[in-house]
Amino acid sequence: MSENKIEIRNLYKTFGKKKVLDGVDLDVKKGESLVVIGGSGTGKSVLIKCIQGLLIPDSGSIKIDDEEVVGSHKDIHHKMGMLFQGAALFDSLSVWENVAFRLVENSSVSRSEARMEAIRVLRQVGLAPDVADLSPAELSGGMQKRVGLARAIISKPEIIFFDEPTTGLDPIMADVINDLIIESARGLGATTLTITHDMASARKIADRIAMLYQGKIIWTGTVKEMDKSDNPYLKQFINGRSHGPIAVEV
Repeated sequence: MSENKIEIRNLYKTFGKKKVLDGVDLDVKKGESLVVIGGSGTGKSVLIKCIQGLLIPDSGSIKIDDEEVVGSHKDIHHKMGMLFQGAALFDSLSVWENVAFRLVENSSVSRSEARMEAIRVLRQVGLAPDVADLSPAELSGGMQKRVGLARAIISKPEIIFFDEPTTGLDPIMADVINDLIIESARGLGATTLTITHDMASARKIADRIAMLYQGKIIWTGTVKEMDKSDNPYLKQFINGRSHGPIAVEV
């Protein structure tokens, strides 16, 4: 058995004439927190959607637990959880119904049992039981992120995806969410793949960092290795410099 939870080889994805993924090679080890960094429009979200099976790549291989998932009809979504950018809660459902959505829709759990489990997981992310019956509109941005995290972990997934988890949050709340991500993943023993351009978040939650640029992974390494790297693309990005090899379209 491979030590990798996810193995991606030579992955290509285009939309019309735009080549978004251009031969991506990437491994995510079991139990590892991998953070993929890169500018807006570099293909980070497309990469996650291909792994989840929401998009079909033009060519290439994606293996989860040594099993090929590209072109496979096997349902792998039970292994996955996701914290969406902006939390993406259902406005028409209460907080607990959002958290327990998968339990209610995909299992024989009763609504009362699902509500109790939702409250338990809400406590794990620092929210009191009285939040359960509120609507998402009654929550702050930070609370919505916590609810989104609770929904992502309630089914005890083996893989959790985080899409820009700190977007729209102040620095203190962003750090709270980072801590909750670390605690939740460790508690489950889950493998996590995060996409972000928030370098403070990346530094805190990553075991390893990969940089995606022009459809390719151009660098991988630890945070310490990142800070010592001479890669000009990586240095420009992590230091937020307007001048460098990465051309910014204005």
